[in-house]
Amino acid sequence: MRHMAQKTLMMIREERLKKLDRLKEMGINPYPASYERSHTAERAGKELGSSVSVAGRLMSLRTHGAIAFADLIDETGKIQLFLKKEILGDTFGLVDLLDVGDVVGVEGEIVKTDSGQVSVAASKITVLAKSIRPLPAQWYGLKDVEERFRKRYLDLLLNPEVRQRFNVRTKLVRGIRRYLDNLGFWEIETPTLQPLYGGANAKPFKTHLNALDVDMYLRIADELYLKRAVIGGYERVYEICKDFRNEGVDLTHNPEFTMIEWYEAYADYFRVMDVTEGLFRHLAETIFGNTKMRIGDNTIDIGAKWPRVRMVDVINEKLGFDVDKENEKTLAKYCRDNGVEMTGGETKGQLVYMIFEHKVTNLLIQPTWIIDYPKDVSPLSKDHRSLSGWVERFEGYIGGKEICDGWSELTDPREQRERFESDLKAARKDREEAQQVDENFLEAMEYGMPPLGGIGIGIDRLTMFFTDTWSIKEVILFPTLRPEK
Repeated sequence: MRHMAQKTLMMIREERLKKLDRLKEMGINPYPASYERSHTAERAGKELGSSVSVAGRLMSLRTHGAIAFADLIDETGKIQLFLKKEILGDTFGLVDLLDVGDVVGVEGEIVKTDSGQVSVAASKITVLAKSIRPLPAQWYGLKDVEERFRKRYLDLLLNPEVRQRFNVRTKLVRGIRRYLDNLGFWEIETPTLQPLYGGANAKPFKTHLNALDVDMYLRIADELYLKRAVIGGYERVYEICKDFRNEGVDLTHNPEFTMIEWYEAYADYFRVMDVTEGLFRHLAETIFGNTKMRIGDNTIDIGAKWPRVRMVDVINEKLGFDVDKENEKTLAKYCRDNGVEMTGGETKGQLVYMIFEHKVTNLLIQPTWIIDYPKDVSPLSKDHRSLSGWVERFEGYIGGKEICDGWSELTDPREQRERFESDLKAARKDREEAQQVDENFLEAMEYGMPPLGGIGIGIDRLTMFFTDTWSIKEVILFPTLRPEK
């Protein structure tokens, strides 16, 4: 079937190449440099009787002797073209050289046809880009999911809801900037190429800088550089940037992704949660006009106050298992009995976190803050002010998915060094995922870092949430894919 489709494609392509040659023989440039457009399709459709020039792609073409009809789309919508030999004269012959997929410019008057359809009665047609390949709907269709991702340009053309999803993503980023700017935050930029990676537990991408003859890493997070800016006197900073983690690809992970991180001096994790709840309300009200949303089979209201529940309490509530009363041996047995994969040598804190991550998170449907994490899995978080062995860290969960992660930041340089060194020794499958001992960052901390709260939110996951689309490849315009052979 696929072979026949490819054979048909090549035959169509050959016919279109002949039309392209014919246009050139007629002295027509099928790929001009520009075109003067007076109206979009949306605006033209509202101005009956006006003379307009529109431009866009032909999505249908129907000929009936000396009359033809076509649908033209641009970024704003669709309008019908009414092509009549009586009006176009000798240039009506150009219609025979047009195909669905061609980009054209059309001048004419906005009229209503006998059927009542608002149309451009064309007086002049200009070929702006001759399409040599037919759109997929004409041969085997754009049905394969991976094909949609590989040829996203066709996905955008043929599936309007896909472009709408990416429009929401753009609006989210705009909304984040507006919200934080109004709170007095400064947007700054930090290095993508770093001599040492840090700010998260992840395996990095490694490269080599020829000019300095040194190995470098693509950043896995921008946290440690944003904190340097706070030490330098910026009290509220944020960055929206690409991060890179050399990890697997699944429904919620892509090796290249976009993050927003912000840090506020003199704030703790309670303040950061307050600001984040406000951000979600702002985004929902700005983009959708209300705070109630449909996530899967559930209706949620992100405008209500999000409950703040300690990790040990939510495990007890959901699983009936009081991890506070357990030790490493009994927690490890629970993991083995319940299919939680272990590396071996995990601490109590690591086991508690693993149980939560694998058995509880998918049960957190309504907006919820999970707070107070084990110190063993949070090397950048400040010690809890009243609970030994725990830190002031939080994660936001909605629809069973983690949306954001933040904490009261660790500001003691000696404690930070101990945490870095301890994290290097922690049990994990890949040692490269550990936080490295960043001497330059520790030196900066020794000049004094004010009390600080911070958070990271994946823009991709944020888009997944706001569009109820739980596949990360659907919200990244050009996702990472295995190269075709």
